[in-house]
Amino acid sequence: MAKRLPFRDPRTVARDIPGVLDILFPRLTGGLVAALNRTVFTFDGISAVSNEKLAASELHKAMLFELSVARAERILQGEPAPNWEEVLAVAVKRQRRHFDAKVPDKLEQVDLDLSEHAASNLVQMLRRTQDQQTGSDLLISPLIAGLGWISSGFGDFALGHILIEVKHTDRNFTARDFRQVLMYWLLKYSASIERSEDVWTACLLLNPRRNSGLLFNFDEVLHSASASSNRVELLELLRSIVGEEPTRR
Repeated sequence: MAKRLPFRDPRTVARDIPGVLDILFPRLTGGLVAALNRTVFTFDGISAVSNEKLAASELHKAMLFELSVARAERILQGEPAPNWEEVLAVAVKRQRRHFDAKVPDKLEQVDLDLSEHAASNLVQMLRRTQDQQTGSDLLISPLIAGLGWISSGFGDFALGHILIEVKHTDRNFTARDFRQVLMYWLLKYSASIERSEDVWTACLLLNPRRNSGLLFNFDEVLHSASASSNRVELLELLRSIVGEEPTRR
């Protein structure tokens, strides 16, 4: 009996095993990524997080912005002033899924101010987007069902037909960001066939740090990034790579 490959969550596959995605999306190169980034927009009345203030914080930036997302989620769930210790516990747990998270001895005021700024930006971005999608509920941490040796994972947010992923970087969105959400879409599409569910038609990338957003249609980018394959062909190719039996872990 052949030895099974170890299970990996979809975010890890997109970040650390790009070869899998290179087979599926050989045209997801600098030219396509640059073209997509030319459609980036900003939100009125929202200010970017200051790089000077970020430099004054000794907290690891990944942890700092993980704090902001955890805080934003609680605000969206109805807590106007979430407890920072509880928020930190959530952020540490999430960081440990993918990194060797270092738990800070304490959160300095500059850390709290920066995380609060980024959290406020994200809450405003999401609420404004929701206002434009009448009748759609905002879903926090949508399930990304597994397939083959890719285990289940979670996205950041979903709003009706839109998958929303949050990136806190000091640069434009990258090929790795697009690989991640395209992988999420393929896994969602696989589950939608099995369960007769709706599938996302669009993706919104948000960067609260820079006050930037990018909205794109999944089918259009899937077609451009692949060898002009349709969604069925891409799913069959993915199944041939990771195994045919879906896994719900």
